[in-house]
Amino acid sequence: MSSAAPRVTVEDPFWSVDEHLEDVLATVRPLEPLELHLLDALGCVLVEDITVPLSLPPFDNSSMDGYAVRVADVAGASEEFPAVLEVVGDVAAGHADLPSVGPGQAARIMTGAPLPPGAETVVPVEWTDGGLGEGPGVSGMRASSLAPEGATGEVHVYRPAAARAHVRARGSDVKAGDRALDAGTVLGPPQIGLLAAIGRGTVRVRPRPRVVVLSTGSELVQPDEKLRSGQIYDSNSFTLTAAARDAGAIAYRVGAVTDDAETLRSTVEDQLVRADLMVTTGGVSVGAYDVVKEALSSLGDEEDQPGGGVEFRRLAMQPGKPQGFGTVGPDHTPLLALPGNPVSSYVSFELFVRPAIRRLMGLADVHRPRTRAKLATAKALTSPKGRRQFLRGRYADGTVTPVGGAGSHLVAALAQADALIVVPEGVESVSPGADVEVVLLG
Repeated sequence: MSSAAPRVTVEDPFWSVDEHLEDVLATVRPLEPLELHLLDALGCVLVEDITVPLSLPPFDNSSMDGYAVRVADVAGASEEFPAVLEVVGDVAAGHADLPSVGPGQAARIMTGAPLPPGAETVVPVEWTDGGLGEGPGVSGMRASSLAPEGATGEVHVYRPAAARAHVRARGSDVKAGDRALDAGTVLGPPQIGLLAAIGRGTVRVRPRPRVVVLSTGSELVQPDEKLRSGQIYDSNSFTLTAAARDAGAIAYRVGAVTDDAETLRSTVEDQLVRADLMVTTGGVSVGAYDVVKEALSSLGDEEDQPGGGVEFRRLAMQPGKPQGFGTVGPDHTPLLALPGNPVSSYVSFELFVRPAIRRLMGLADVHRPRTRAKLATAKALTSPKGRRQFLRGRYADGTVTPVGGAGSHLVAALAQADALIVVPEGVESVSPGADVEVVLLG
């Protein structure tokens, strides 16, 4: 761990939120780049600028099904006096042999096909009789496979067309030598499509981090199982795994581990093979059965793993006071141990784990966006002295409304929130209408 942040002492028993986050981000390093095939690179971050090797489109092509013609040949065309042109052939997308279009001639052309030599513009098929002799307003041409002779004969054109009408110019999308994508770009479907369009089959990226999430507690039961007295369903591992995937990670959920230090220790060690980051939830407080401290405090301190181990801290925040952080295993895999209360664990994830995931991805900006908002509440909000409080809220049009209370168990209220209302450490009361800082979650 970094030495930048102070350690817990008797005189100063609490870490601040900022100190803890600083220590986490100082320890977590971006993953090493890999060359990946395009679909495997979805969601990854580019580590190189991408320069276009060829213009897009690479040639002038038609944006419509119709006829490639010379402008002068259709200049006076009308329904009463159509231009009658000789059809000299077909131009389909992918065809290499292109007919030349001379005076009084036209070539049937399909969308995406290159503009043939001699042609200056494209007349949509709807402005013609489609070579069918049926008058204006046809909806299509004869299919080439059904009527090969449709590529010859005559076509009546009922409207004029300006030069290069319905023509996509070479390089009108992007020109050879232009920068297509900047290093640091997260590759989504449009970016993957662009890379394919310029001929890139692989790309150099930082891979999506692998995050393993496990919850602890003998009282936890998997959804769909029957609850017995004293048991509750394990929701934290689902919430945090979903949150990790939302942050950009490949996240694996491990079933709840019972309150047994050796079982937890063994589970963590087994999971390290597929983890760039580990997240636990529960068992970090001061109770007799809070076994995470017992299991993880020395994990990584063995002779073959010097400098490891997880340190447990109290943070000056609400919810989420108990936290653990360190590295475990031979590769010094970062591990964040979060509280077990649902709201506490989720708020802790947003403040500490999500930035760590984004740092592993190699992103420059690892934080959720923040803004200022007017507090919409009927009465003043209270906050404990010396703690930075994060209240759930709903944000809209510059106003934020609290959702639920301050309790760290209020899962239903959390599901209604899309923001966190931040009450600073030195503030014990916030009046209705006050200007507050808001962390936007969606």
